[in-house]
Amino acid sequence: MTSHDEATALRPLTLAWVSRHLAAGERVVRTEALHGGITAEMRRLTIGTRDGGTRDLVLRSFVNVENAEDGLNREADALTLLTGTGVPAPGLVAVDPTAAHCEYPSLLMTHLAGRTVLDDEGVETRVPLLARQLVAIHALRPAERPRTYVTLTTADTVVTPKGADAAAWAAAIDLIRKPAPPYEGRFLHRDLHPGNVLFDVPPSRPAAARITGVVDWTGASWGPVDLDVAHCSTNLALLHGPAWGPRFADAYEEAGGVLAATASERLYWRVRDGLAFSEDVRLVSRPWREAGRTELTARAVEERLDAYVTALMNAPG
Repeated sequence: MTSHDEATALRPLTLAWVSRHLAAGERVVRTEALHGGITAEMRRLTIGTRDGGTRDLVLRSFVNVENAEDGLNREADALTLLTGTGVPAPGLVAVDPTAAHCEYPSLLMTHLAGRTVLDDEGVETRVPLLARQLVAIHALRPAERPRTYVTLTTADTVVTPKGADAAAWAAAIDLIRKPAPPYEGRFLHRDLHPGNVLFDVPPSRPAAARITGVVDWTGASWGPVDLDVAHCSTNLALLHGPAWGPRFADAYEEAGGVLAATASERLYWRVRDGLAFSEDVRLVSRPWREAGRTELTARAVEERLDAYVTALMNAPG
């Protein structure tokens, strides 16, 4: 989704910085705000080329965001690592993680074709594609490992939803008080979900959908594949309904992915990720509504989160 107005114009220092990273004779001729992100301002920049054509770049700027330097450095490192791997990620053009040149910490990258798809229609086709893409990401073996993963919640910061199954949530909170299970580390995206994946969906053949890009690598890290799978599972459960969480985990294994050996270990990561969403339901639901899923109010998403966490805790085994 894009918008075109004066508010999308590049700030002077940022424009000068971008211009220094263009080829001779090129210039920014158009800017469009890209919506859907939570922490960053995203803009699509149309670049006029010397031969009269155009090409597109994407600018990410972190405005008043803590740890912007860390996130942008992680993304720059990840985009460099992913070059030539077959994972459809943007190419790094330039990064200014400390705002030494721009008004705000920023990263400039190539633009990928495709669009995010958040509708319920066709989800049964897209979930296996997401699973196969995540398996491919986890198969990467970087020469230099990224930083170890971080979790996004603690037992003391969980916000139990109003009207939630109190017993199920209390048990879930007790579960994540325990030490994390042992794991064999892998390269993680750490935020793979439908909002960070671009698709090409032919209008007349939705079953022929394909992934054209995976974006937002600021959380790239090293850790348990179960955490990446759990994160996408939670997003799908909130976006498309609680049943899609477990279905994504099944699709991941069907695609060749290997999860933790025991049910208790798998449950730990799924519950930990699900509880993390309890603190940010409003932030999570806002871009979905902006993208057209107006029925996904904060309360509706909160109810789905309760249903998902409760189902996890009540599942046999």
